[in-house]
Amino acid sequence: MALEFTDANFETEVLASDKLTVVDFWAEWCGPCRAIGPVIDELGKEYAGKVNVGKVNVDVNMEVSSSYGITSIPAILFFKNGEVVDKILGAQPKGNFVKKIEQHLN
Repeated sequence: MALEFTDANFETEVLASDKLTVVDFWAEWCGPCRAIGPVIDELGKEYAGKVNVGKVNVDVNMEVSSSYGITSIPAILFFKNGEVVDKILGAQPKGNFVKKIEQHLN
């Protein structure tokens, strides 16, 4: 299952984490977001303990969404050592997410 990141916990859960963290910026009304939701959950299970995988609901957590310039969703940002190291925009096949994760795990 994917974690839930919020304005309140983003700094401690994402920016201060020593693990690669995958953050899916999404909203309830967004069809493509709902389409990749199960993929994000699967990645959370498959990489448990190695990678933090979570979601930020942009309608509820506007502060963190605006600080990263999220203007279209789904937007998936990859964080390492508190910095954005990669991103994927739009719904994509699971393999694309796995490639990015593996690339940044090393």
